[in-house]
Amino acid sequence: MTIWTPELDDGGPRYRRIAEALAEAIGRGDLASGEKLPPQRQLADRLGVTVGTITRAYAEAQRHGWVESRVGSGTYVRRSAEEEDTTSFRAGQPLDRGMIELGMSLPPPHPLRAQGLKRALEAITDSPEALRAATDYQPEAGSEAQRARIAAWQGGLGLPDDPDRLVVTQGGQHGIQLALQVLTQPGDLVAADALTYPGFIRAAQQAHLRPAAIPMDEGGLDVDALARLCARQPPRVLYTTPDLNNPTGARLGEARRERLVALAREHDIWLIEDAVQYLPQANRGTPLVELAPERTLHIFSTSKVLAAGLRIGSLTAPERLLERLGTAIRAQSWMVPPLMVEAACRWMEDPDGRELLRWQIDELAARRRLALERLAAYAPLSQEGSSLIWLPLPTGRRSSEMQALLARRGVKVPTPEPFCMGSEPAPQALRLCLGPPASREALARALSIVDETLSEAPTSPWQTL
Repeated sequence: MTIWTPELDDGGPRYRRIAEALAEAIGRGDLASGEKLPPQRQLADRLGVTVGTITRAYAEAQRHGWVESRVGSGTYVRRSAEEEDTTSFRAGQPLDRGMIELGMSLPPPHPLRAQGLKRALEAITDSPEALRAATDYQPEAGSEAQRARIAAWQGGLGLPDDPDRLVVTQGGQHGIQLALQVLTQPGDLVAADALTYPGFIRAAQQAHLRPAAIPMDEGGLDVDALARLCARQPPRVLYTTPDLNNPTGARLGEARRERLVALAREHDIWLIEDAVQYLPQANRGTPLVELAPERTLHIFSTSKVLAAGLRIGSLTAPERLLERLGTAIRAQSWMVPPLMVEAACRWMEDPDGRELLRWQIDELAARRRLALERLAAYAPLSQEGSSLIWLPLPTGRRSSEMQALLARRGVKVPTPEPFCMGSEPAPQALRLCLGPPASREALARALSIVDETLSEAPTSPWQTL
């Protein structure tokens, strides 16, 4: 480990000056490739700054590709591509470092995620009041103070911010299950986009509900098709992701939203609006919960903004459902663990959490541009602000074939089958998630493999006999 200590001038934010000094030291050869940097607290003491400043400096350096963070080990000067020998792969061989994940919808890795949770937990252990509350029973929907803090955080993101209508959940999936539990009975008809989030499909199956797949086009759910279904048999519930369909990324226009709400009121349909796939506010439409608050249950969670494993979310619902939702939570688990709710609240209030989200928005925008450029020959579809790419396959290519070929070459992707509502046939396409790869360079390698695999001749069907 190096004893490197930079000399700082007086211009600009300190974290940025430290990151720039780090880059200069690497360029001069003062810091060798693969060399371990000083622990954050040690460097903070030497420079007379906070640990948070060093955390941000290392994160800024990692964002530029100058260093890399290794969980449980520290931060190191990044090795060159030649040293890593990861750019010299041949098609048909997996990468040395294992699979590159393009299948899970996760936020991009960043040191501030672990640091944010660490500070939140440390703050709780330093607060006798917080520790007492974390070991005590709380109301089923969450304490009044915690609901207010979550609502304030959501308001800052342009999401529902009424704490009196907010129920704390154990993530978005829990919100879906709660909504179905209080709104439906076995045998009820529930509708969703023909391609939709698999978690809803599984929850509906477990609740013994009858699925109705609503056709889609480039503008999302076909409201005319929904109207035809309503003329025969209105569904009890419509589940929808109007801002970002998962998996296609389609967005529902304002005119369709208004007509959808009108149909819901005419036929007394409950709306479950899933907003977990986070988009910046400028890339979202008018929330259904704003257009029809009396019949919309709005779902959000921390999974795509802070961390997937935090498992804290919210369900904003009409007041007349709150007692039933509380009863459902009590029957399931009595309450959401107050320790995790408090950790999430403190992380939401941490200024570095806002810095992390700003970084994430910029990082995903850069990754999306990279993917659209690398895969331009195949007409990929992606909404601005999204981390998803919907890739229709060329004629003659099948998604199952592509999944197998890519897996052998070190890239993990899902087929569309899990997203199919009811008995709808699966299209020949792939959903690519841009968040999971450790860096833009790793994403670029994966996209090159996808491009190279698509450019090859299809696998002979005789090989399967």
